[in-house]
Amino acid sequence: MADFDQELDASGLNCPLPILRAKKSLAGMSEGQVLHIIATDPGSVKDFEAFSKQTGNELMESKEDGGKFYFLIKKA
Repeated sequence: MADFDQELDASGLNCPLPILRAKKSLAGMSEGQVLHIIATDPGSVKDFEAFSKQTGNELMESKEDGGKFYFLIKKA
C-alpha cells in the first residue's frame, strides 16, 4: 500500500456505513490527500468503486487480504 494521510477503520460496519464514514473523512481532507480505508463488508468493493465514479475521487488501490478489504482513495 502506498503512503496515506489519514486512516479509517470501518471493520465490522455494513453498507452504507463504510461509505458514509469515508465521505465524512474525505470532507475534512485537502485535495490530493489520500484516505486509507479498512473494511470487512464484501459489498464495500463495489460500493467504493461506485463512490469513486460518482464523487470524482480517485480509487487508487483496492485489495482483499484475509477477509479484510483495503482501499486508497485520493480526494479530488
